[in-house]
Amino acid sequence: MSTAQHKIGSGFGARSTADDVLNGIDLSGKLAIVTGGYSGLGLETTRALTKAGARVVVPARRPDTAREALDGTDAVEVEELDLGDLESVRAFAERFLASDRTVDLVINNAGIMACPETRVGPGWEAQFATNHLGHYALVNRLWPAIAAGGARVVSVSSAGHHFSGIRWDDVHWANGYDKWEAYGQAKTANVLFAVHLDRLGQGSGVRAFALHPGGILTPLQRHLPREEMVERGWIDENGTPLNPEAFKTPEQGAATQVWAATSPQLAGMGGVYCEDCDIAEPAPADGNRVGVCAHAIDPEQAARLWELSAELTGVNAFA
Repeated sequence: MSTAQHKIGSGFGARSTADDVLNGIDLSGKLAIVTGGYSGLGLETTRALTKAGARVVVPARRPDTAREALDGTDAVEVEELDLGDLESVRAFAERFLASDRTVDLVINNAGIMACPETRVGPGWEAQFATNHLGHYALVNRLWPAIAAGGARVVSVSSAGHHFSGIRWDDVHWANGYDKWEAYGQAKTANVLFAVHLDRLGQGSGVRAFALHPGGILTPLQRHLPREEMVERGWIDENGTPLNPEAFKTPEQGAATQVWAATSPQLAGMGGVYCEDCDIAEPAPADGNRVGVCAHAIDPEQAARLWELSAELTGVNAFA
């Protein structure tokens, strides 16, 4: 399979920050939607975008918590949205569309990781439903505003996509739930979503990207027992990172999604997976979890996932 997955030599890297990649970029007059833009990488993303002049809408499952976290940050609007509840997604989208505004940037940043087996909606597995289906429905519901703005849509995935492709025979883990493989499936879905959205949206000037932000210790780890993080060699018994150099700061972790959303270096490009503020290379055959796996950028699987997502959610802006 030929691929556009090759580095372009952006000049940035793993230690670049969101402010670094926005240096010299004026986002005045631009409107961004950043899901989960009040915690961890999302908070740093919101701060960086507003400093560059953008207005940011932050859909939040916990709007009061979001307002508190964003207190003092200018040009931010907080709106209620629970990605695990499709009625909440519909209501948010209808409120936004009623404002008659266009969207320039969408960063699908919110997500959950390695949670205990949890069911939402009609019994859907929570990681697939929240990380993928909720964002799928959100973008499709907001499509009139996204298309009108010729927006970039950024899907925050993870190197966790190496853990699992799409389990076509059991996407909701009716049998033998594994929290890390379920996370991997959801992160693969994030990449496949960007691949197919880019194909569908090009005619409207919409381009889509997926990315791995890097390893960062944020509230995303809230479902992991401390003992498991110790066992994985992330932290010691006191919660101190054992190898600080192995982790990015939140400011560094936010950089790749901000770069994908705004960089003029990506003009005319899309449908690719990025890491360390550059387009990623295909994953090597040695099993190291770097680069992007073939199963996550396969256009046939991307189209199949889109069809499944449309069937499950009842939403498809391109039907």
